[in-house]
Amino acid sequence: MNNTQLSKLTDEIISGRRLKEDDELGFFTDCNLDELGRCADRLRQHFNADKVDLCTIINGKSGGCSENCRFCAQSAHHHTSCETYTLLDADEIIAAARANESEGVARFAIVTSGKGPSDADFEKIIDTYTKMRSELKFGLCASLGFLTDKQFERLYAAGVRSYHNNIETSRRYFPSICTTHTFDDKLANIKRAQKAGFSVCSGGIIGMGETWEDRIDMALTLSTLSISSIPINALMPIPGTPFAENEQLTEDDILRTVAIFKFINPESDIRIAAGRALLKENGHKAFCFGASATITGNMLTTTGSTIAEDKKMLSEMGRSY
Repeated sequence: MNNTQLSKLTDEIISGRRLKEDDELGFFTDCNLDELGRCADRLRQHFNADKVDLCTIINGKSGGCSENCRFCAQSAHHHTSCETYTLLDADEIIAAARANESEGVARFAIVTSGKGPSDADFEKIIDTYTKMRSELKFGLCASLGFLTDKQFERLYAAGVRSYHNNIETSRRYFPSICTTHTFDDKLANIKRAQKAGFSVCSGGIIGMGETWEDRIDMALTLSTLSISSIPINALMPIPGTPFAENEQLTEDDILRTVAIFKFINPESDIRIAAGRALLKENGHKAFCFGASATITGNMLTTTGSTIAEDKKMLSEMGRSY
């Protein structure tokens, strides 16, 4: 696809066209990167304007996870230097949330390791969110793994409005990264969250050995789920995990992925997440390739970016947050 055709496709998407599985999308992998980015940024401007959504997370419970996700330092199946601790006290979590709110982020999430919280931990989490809802004003998100319908209902009643659950990759490639739960388990969990009223944040990780077709298929799956926030994580190979020797992605690969996801999910926030250290200038260029959101601050999976640094960069770009 040449530059003129890519620009025409952008116009069609702005006018209402949506890319589907039966469309020929192979051109995304070898079309001109700069033009792809320019067109993706047009989509960002049209659908998301200049607002960048900033969210932060706290690693509320770390390590000892029963699942065998091959990318994850927190899996008990791997031998890493990951710090392991039980669920943090409510006061510690709320103090971190308050500090993040004071710096101007839009949303805060508790992230816990494990397939899902124990009954006792879930009660503590509900109590913590209830207190945060009464004391703080910004949005609340959660990333707690697999929950039941009733648990989702209780989490929503506690004031949480966003739920994070990555699908990680394509359906085809998923068994290559995890065998302790399935791709369909992921989809069912997302649909339970949506049924309970949550806005779902779901994306994946690139650089795990998947193909460009897998990345495109992941983007298409997220489109069919009507996901509003799509985090793109670039694998940072971790010693002790099966992906420790994977070759790090290039900046061009990450930028092309961000732009492709914007074309396939034009109304969604494409969120820069883990792996920003692989991007130059704090990921500045990604925000010109269709990204309209990011995880920020000193937290679980991101490195080298503080809230203040992100706000300064975005302000200089003329973006609001």
